[in-house]
Amino acid sequence: MTSMLNTILVTILMLNLFALGTSRIYAVIRVVAIQGILLGIIPLLVHHHLTIPVALMAVAAIVIKAVVIPAIIVRALRDAHIKREVEPLIGFLPSIILGAMATALALLFASQLPLTEHHQHTLLAPTAITTVLVGFILLVTRYKAISQVIGYLVLENGIFIFGMLLIEAMPLIVELGVMLDLFVGIFVTCIIINHINQAFSSMDTRRLVSLKE
Repeated sequence: MTSMLNTILVTILMLNLFALGTSRIYAVIRVVAIQGILLGIIPLLVHHHLTIPVALMAVAAIVIKAVVIPAIIVRALRDAHIKREVEPLIGFLPSIILGAMATALALLFASQLPLTEHHQHTLLAPTAITTVLVGFILLVTRYKAISQVIGYLVLENGIFIFGMLLIEAMPLIVELGVMLDLFVGIFVTCIIINHINQAFSSMDTRRLVSLKE
């Protein structure tokens, strides 16, 4: 179980770097969808016994993170008629380097966290920290509103993995509530993005500065 869990977590780390290094927004959406599937498998591996709440968590994670939310984002992307993040604040290669540095720092410091004492042989903590940092990098270095939504989703994926470290203390219903909030938030945000595109004929958030005038 531990080796399979670590394999999934390493795959998530590789997908994080891929998301930072590609300009194709559709490719990043696929990355997020694959991460959603992998995140749905993690609760099944962390728990030693399969229970109804755990199964519900796994199914909800896959349905919401891998199917519903990517479908909403793809529809918003098609309505906006854009395919690429052309001018990020930080280039794609420097973004990959930042992601690699975040991964190295997470691997270095995660073992010092008290949360990891029950998961010393897994990569849950460093993967969670890295995914949160990668989501933050996507949020602050991308100008397209849809890319920032994806960054927010990646960041929440990291929070979801953190939740697996607190599985004994935090009821699964809390995680389900977080995913519901995420779904509603992204649904509303994509509606707003559609209106922004209609008003400005652009998804560049820098254009919003004109609103203050």
